[in-house]
Amino acid sequence: MTNRIIELFSIKFPIIQAGMLWCSPWELAAAVSNSGGLGVIGAASMYPEVLKIHVQKCKQATEKPFAVNIPLLYPNIEEHMRTVIDEKVPIVFTSAGNPKLWTKHLKSHGIKVVHVVSSVKFALKSEAAGVDAIVAEGFEAGGHNGREETTTLCLIPDVAKQIKIPLIAAGGIASGEAILAAMVLGADAVQIGSKFVASIESSAHQNFKDEVVDSKEGDTSLVLKSVTPVRLIRNEFQQRVFEAEQRGASVNELKQILGRARAKKGMFEGDIIEGELEIGQIASMINNVKPAAQIITDLISEYNEAKTDMLDNKNHFNWG
Repeated sequence: MTNRIIELFSIKFPIIQAGMLWCSPWELAAAVSNSGGLGVIGAASMYPEVLKIHVQKCKQATEKPFAVNIPLLYPNIEEHMRTVIDEKVPIVFTSAGNPKLWTKHLKSHGIKVVHVVSSVKFALKSEAAGVDAIVAEGFEAGGHNGREETTTLCLIPDVAKQIKIPLIAAGGIASGEAILAAMVLGADAVQIGSKFVASIESSAHQNFKDEVVDSKEGDTSLVLKSVTPVRLIRNEFQQRVFEAEQRGASVNELKQILGRARAKKGMFEGDIIEGELEIGQIASMINNVKPAAQIITDLISEYNEAKTDMLDNKNHFNWG
């Protein structure tokens, strides 16, 4: 199997593990890369000195390519960029900002750059900025989300028709069948987050992993749209935010409710009552915690089975 993403990243399978806040340490990135996918260290929850340690340990744990995800709004971004350049990280995923700011600089050091978007408009801007590939993330995704609320099913074919560079689909993908669907819609690869939150190697607190496994359909919602949209598991904190929004709370009031380190409290420290629990809608289909290698194996097996079934039943698709 080969395609543009496999060739661009020198990986075996077109599966990228998302660089998730508080959940994507070097252990997870190395395990995914060693299993044939692309592991990604999530830098957003790391101080510069911590990121450097994670990158160095990842390099010791795998000889395969891996990446670092850096939100462009990160306050110490210059130090993070210096780390990925000094440590010769081969791939950087950027998000939450203008890709023009760092793409040229990173590429001048031989680093491949991927930018995360939630609309065709920003996909085209990213392509014009010179990125090597784009992640188009649908409304179903966990964590910080696009204001457009465009679903993956709509977003991927729209973006695929309008860009020339490789496209990675994200949002609502946690099975081999979903990977096949994304490919049919025009994606070259998929980025998966929620499934890897519930992995052995994830740095998420066990309480949070248990909440993900126990979640059912409708247990997540998108809130804080006037501040920064984020999809959360419903809990007392989320309900308080929702009620404030319903009565027309100001941005300042919502920021006060949010406070500081709310995501760390929930996802890393395990406060499932007052913490921010970021996860995708697909959490309702995640039923257990597995090693990352097993997740990759299962996804590939499901993909191949779904592809075979589709070909075997091709007459079902011939309506002419």
